Formats: sequence, structure tokens, C-alpha cells
Amino acid sequence: MPDPISWEFAWPYYLAALAFGYLLGSIPFGLILTRAAGHGDIRKIGSGNIGTTNVLRTGSKKLAAATLLGDALKGTAAVLVAGHFYGAEMALIAGLGAFLGHLFPVWLKFRGGKGVATYIGILLGLYWPMALIFCAIWIGMALAFRYSSLSALTASLVTPAALYFGFGHIQTGEMFVLLSLLLWIKHHENIRRLVRGQESKIGQKSKAPPAPESGST
Repeated sequence: MPDPISWEFAWPYYLAALAFGYLLGSIPFGLILTRAAGHGDIRKIGSGNIGTTNVLRTGSKKLAAATLLGDALKGTAAVLVAGHFYGAEMALIAGLGAFLGHLFPVWLKFRGGKGVATYIGILLGLYWPMALIFCAIWIGMALAFRYSSLSALTASLVTPAALYFGFGHIQTGEMFVLLSLLLWIKHHENIRRLVRGQESKIGQKSKAPPAPESGST
């Protein structure tokens, strides 16, 4: 990208990076893979969410793993491609676009997943040690409390602070404040159930299909 001298020249590049990331992020791997495997519409199963946790409710660990990988790598790809051609700043914009695409895909009437896998994938592309730390926190919390949502919420709370204060990645840390805020908003139903003691634990079958906004990942 040429060195922009003003916002007038820079904004098309930012918009292009955001749109590129959004298009990648909006690919609904959970929906595509479950339909291809003959499980129908994942939005009519369990929590109604298109993410990994709900795909696992089909009984297929392979499909869940493939969904996790796809949702993560679309975030990684957005960051790496934009960063390779246009630099670190555009990588951040593309990462934000990928996250927004997963949360609010235009193809699904803006009803997407919770963003945990894509969040990790973006971290992997921007600063992989923090992605490993996120996963370690998630695993530790999951082993201790067996709540997928609580594990993700805790790890996403630590991530921006660690990036900003621990590793000195100022811009990345600032962007992940926004990503973490969006992730918490998308988990608002999970937070309510956690407070009430009604959240399903890992491995526990969903009692009934709640509204489309519930679930994890």
C-alpha cells in the first residue's frame, strides 16, 4: 500500500481490508459442514448457534473439530493475507472484519456465532504466543469448572490486558478490548445462566432448544 498522506487516500484501503476480513469471517462453517454431513440445519439443533459447541451436539466430534478449525483459520487467514500485502495496521483491520463477519454474517440475517474460535484464530495470526495463553486459560477453566462459556469469557478478559501491559502490543491490545467486549455481548445469555446457575456444563446435553442467541462459541 502506498504511504497515505491523508484519510482521503487511506480510507479505501481500510475499507477494503475490513470488507476482505468480513467476507472471510462470514463463512458459516458450522452450518455448511453439518448440512454436508446430513445433519440438516444446525440452527434447529440444541442452542441454535452455528459454532463449535452446538455442532458437537450433533454427536460428531469430527464435525465439531472441523468447525473449530474452519472458524479459527478464517480469522488467521484474514490477518496473514492483509498483513502480508499491506502491513500490520491492515492486518488489524482485517482481523476486526473477520470477527464482525463471524458474529454478524449477512448471509444468515446477521445471526452468527459467538466468536470464540475466530477470536483465537485472529490472535494466532497477530501474536501466536497470546493464542496459546488464551487456550491454556480456557483449558484450565474448563477443567476446573466445566463451563465452556465461562472459560472463554475469562480468557477473553485476560487477553487485552496481557497484550497491552504484558507484551507491549499496544494497538493489538486496544483492538482486542473491542473484540472482547463484542464477545461478552454475544454471550449475554450465557452470563445470565451462569449467574442463575442454569448454564449447561461441558458434556451435558441441552435440556431444550433455547432462543437462537443462546449457546457458546
